Amino acid sequence: MTRLLCIGIAVFALWSVPFLARAETIEDLRAKIAERESAIAELEKEIIGYQDELETVGKETQSLQSAVRVIDVEQKKIAAEIRVAENKITAVSLAIKKLSQEIGAKERRIGGNREAIAETIRAMRSAEDDSLVEGLLANRTLSAFWERVDILERFQKSVQSDLTETRALKAGLEESRAQNEANRRKLVALRGELSDRRALLAGRKKERSALLAATKNKESEYKRLLNERVARRNAFERELLAFESELQFAIDPSRLPETGAGVLRWPLDVVKITQKFGSTSFSRAGGYNGQGHNGIDLRASIGTPVRAAQDGVVKGVGNTDTVCPGASYGKWVLIEHGNGLSTLYAHFSLLKVNEGQAVGAGEVIGYSGDTGYATGPHLHFTVYATQGVRVLNRKSAVCRGTYTMPVADLKAYLNPLSYL
Repeated sequence: MTRLLCIGIAVFALWSVPFLARAETIEDLRAKIAERESAIAELEKEIIGYQDELETVGKETQSLQSAVRVIDVEQKKIAAEIRVAENKITAVSLAIKKLSQEIGAKERRIGGNREAIAETIRAMRSAEDDSLVEGLLANRTLSAFWERVDILERFQKSVQSDLTETRALKAGLEESRAQNEANRRKLVALRGELSDRRALLAGRKKERSALLAATKNKESEYKRLLNERVARRNAFERELLAFESELQFAIDPSRLPETGAGVLRWPLDVVKITQKFGSTSFSRAGGYNGQGHNGIDLRASIGTPVRAAQDGVVKGVGNTDTVCPGASYGKWVLIEHGNGLSTLYAHFSLLKVNEGQAVGAGEVIGYSGDTGYATGPHLHFTVYATQGVRVLNRKSAVCRGTYTMPVADLKAYLNPLSYL
């Protein structure tokens, strides 16, 4: 009986002491994660404040002062987003470390259980080798004999309990390992996002310097440049419209998907339409040279992730600002989908894909901005019948250079809202 009691004490010692010794480390990691999550929450409130400020400034009359103020607030917002990404990276790294500690504890617990079960089974077999009569004679009293039998029964139950716990620990172990692998993938994505945010911040700083240099910090010069930009944009649109009106690409309607919600997914996580397709009040007032809007505009502050509307292949990327600054799409991406549709995304601040690259629905292809002709940051989204659109290099008399961008037979422009 004494031997069995000693085994029982050893069984407890095998799993309880290491687990208790590491509990404080895991709790400390939890506390650090909570600190990071609290910091993230505060920064996200700060970001909302910057966004509200941007919307207020955006309603003001265009001036050099307001333009500079917008860039300054955008820089503060992006800087806060960088700190959010840094805190998220630290939080996920801590979560990986915590899970690793828990995985190690579970592995040791499982190993301890196995050793305890094996030792208990050996002791039980040794005890069961005695015959009932021999066992009775080996004990001086009947009560001592039954006490020994009772101990054996309790150890049998203990073995069953340990087996049940070990199975549960194994299941939890696999779950923890899967979660840790997911965290590692998340960490890679967050590091990529952090790098992108830093690039966006550098871009806004460069833009601020360029704006002040171009205007010589004078309001009159800013107004002159603004008027030149509007005139160039109108002239370029007339030139492009004349060219596209002459295109005659064969378009088979039967190769287009049936209209309906869900054929394409929204390219932004939060959707706010600021300009619809076709004949809008803005176009009727003279916008787009009196022609209808060839896509939809979605509100998107600088640095908003833009996602592919469906699986597809990137047919082209470019930047019209290199030849015709402020006159057209700026940084753009064209994706061809396998359902007869192609989608255009324009006014990016940062591109994340290359021509020929396969992309999945919802994959980030870049970050929104205000390149090209944009009175404020937004995403321009166009849907084409694939048969009717081409990426061409074309000389422009207006821009006095060769630009690269998608051009389409006017029949190829489709209403995005028919498929979203």
